Amino acid sequence: MKARILTAVGLAAALAVAGCSSSKSNTGATSAPTGSTAPTTAASASTGGSSGGADNSASGTLTVWLMTDAQQGWPKEVQAANDAFNKKFPNVKVDVEYQTWADHLTKLDSALAATPPDVVELGNTETTKYMSQGALADLTNDKSKFDTSDSWLKGLSDSVTYQGKIYGVPYYAGARGVIYRTDMFQAAGITAAPTTLDELKADGDKLKAKYGSNPNFSALYWPGKNWYGAMSFVYGYGGNIATGDGGKWTANLESSQAQAGLTELKSLVDDLSKAPKDGDESKQDSVMAQGNVAMIYGNGWEVGSVTASKDKGGNPDLADKVAAFPLPGQDASKPLPSFLGGSDLVIPAASKNAAWAEEWINDFTGKDGMTALVNDAKVIPNTTSLLNLLGDSPFAKAAQESWFVPTAPNWADVESQNVLQTMLANIMTGKQSIADATKSADQQINSILNKS
Repeated sequence: MKARILTAVGLAAALAVAGCSSSKSNTGATSAPTGSTAPTTAASASTGGSSGGADNSASGTLTVWLMTDAQQGWPKEVQAANDAFNKKFPNVKVDVEYQTWADHLTKLDSALAATPPDVVELGNTETTKYMSQGALADLTNDKSKFDTSDSWLKGLSDSVTYQGKIYGVPYYAGARGVIYRTDMFQAAGITAAPTTLDELKADGDKLKAKYGSNPNFSALYWPGKNWYGAMSFVYGYGGNIATGDGGKWTANLESSQAQAGLTELKSLVDDLSKAPKDGDESKQDSVMAQGNVAMIYGNGWEVGSVTASKDKGGNPDLADKVAAFPLPGQDASKPLPSFLGGSDLVIPAASKNAAWAEEWINDFTGKDGMTALVNDAKVIPNTTSLLNLLGDSPFAKAAQESWFVPTAPNWADVESQNVLQTMLANIMTGKQSIADATKSADQQINSILNKS
């Protein structure tokens, strides 16, 4: 996963790619650390020992791996977490080591086979294989010790949940929304952003009436293979990609709910989009910057890409003409759910300092630490209880309704084999009916996810 901080809208969004696996067994998060003097559980750690003050008897080193996004974007909050931890454990050194997305999984796999760090940041779609291989500490019994665990964002909470157990703590998130040209909306007589799909369609028709003489104009530029957006329709209409039970996975794209969502999407795309029906969204920012597009569906950071300098493929003249709103649903009170990218913090099962690790994670991502992180860096927090700190941010609103990919050990193979992209291209181009395309996709997903 790669995160980008977007100052234009004051948000951070994080995209993730599938991670590698490990083979360490799960020993639990509350085992007593060895090779150092530490409390046996996080509960005793949080009280600072029996005296209720600083635990001067505890000594050793807590090793934390964070991505360079934290080093560049919110170093003060990292230091604040270290300081809060050291008030309780003054003789424990917190060693924060910053990693890069390009090689962090390779380094982690090597470390897990030797001496693992105690806290590790993972992109949220990287977490599943490590959970499924028993490489991460089981935090299920300790979930309540994390300040905001009762209100974690669903998309992030799902990413640290495997077979009903919790193996990590959500860190921060990135959501998608509809990025649009405010000047085009005004010129078409649209005075407010749509809050329902019916309003979105009506606004699209107004935009077509105003700009339709341009053969390259898209009221809504939606490439056919945009599976993140398509699955928002699937989940928003009550469907899902696949569900697991006892290790067996069942694909559900043939369900009436999933097909209803895809039917709605195809109608919208057919009516409003001139984007390639067999293309993906990788070039949509630069296309919008060229001036022929009124709306795209993208990550928060894409606002910055659209308005970037021309040498970077953007158009700085649009800096004050671009805004966003959540992807509307059938009801004005409930937008379609957004895929939630982001990061999680996990504890390797073989960590010798699991209790300290839990304590540090809560200092960093608990209520106080997360409040500071949101206020300073404007990231989307890990909890719905703090989304109000971002005010009217459309991406924060989008994060309230979220979905996540199935936490199946083989999910990465579904992505790498482009199962959903192929299904969508076949639907959007008319090569297959929705019923036939979803049936074929379900067969492939079932085969991949249940492969031993």
